Amino acid sequence: MNDRTATEAKVFGAVDIESWPTGRLLSTAARLVESAWYESLESLGVSHTGLVALHHLDEGSMSQTELARQARVNNQTLSRALEQLEIDGYIVRVPSPRDARRRVVTRTPAGSAIWKKAQHLEANMFPPAPETKELRRALLEIIAASPARRW
Repeated sequence: MNDRTATEAKVFGAVDIESWPTGRLLSTAARLVESAWYESLESLGVSHTGLVALHHLDEGSMSQTELARQARVNNQTLSRALEQLEIDGYIVRVPSPRDARRRVVTRTPAGSAIWKKAQHLEANMFPPAPETKELRRALLEIIAASPARRW
């Protein structure tokens, strides 16, 4: 038994994951990575949606509606995440100078700092390796080819 098989046996017991269909492997891997990612983000005190918002604000300030569109979440979901980011001092929201009904969202220096910390979390979870680049390329191809994608 090689190291990889030994690791798999520890995680899955006697289950033979080698026989699983690709879709099951992919969904299981996604759940495991998602769980680890959420735990890591929790250690920073930021939600996944909040991190996505901070990512898109790297381009500069934008309306909350535009930010929701770019983050591919509904306005209500984003609003809750922005509320927490604002409480934590990671963003500021001010009325738009063009339309007082709209809010313009800007990332603060503290928000930029937490964004950089999150980048280190991802680098630690997925250290750069040729296999990681191949995996990313394969995942991008799967997503691009999916008829169920929503964007």
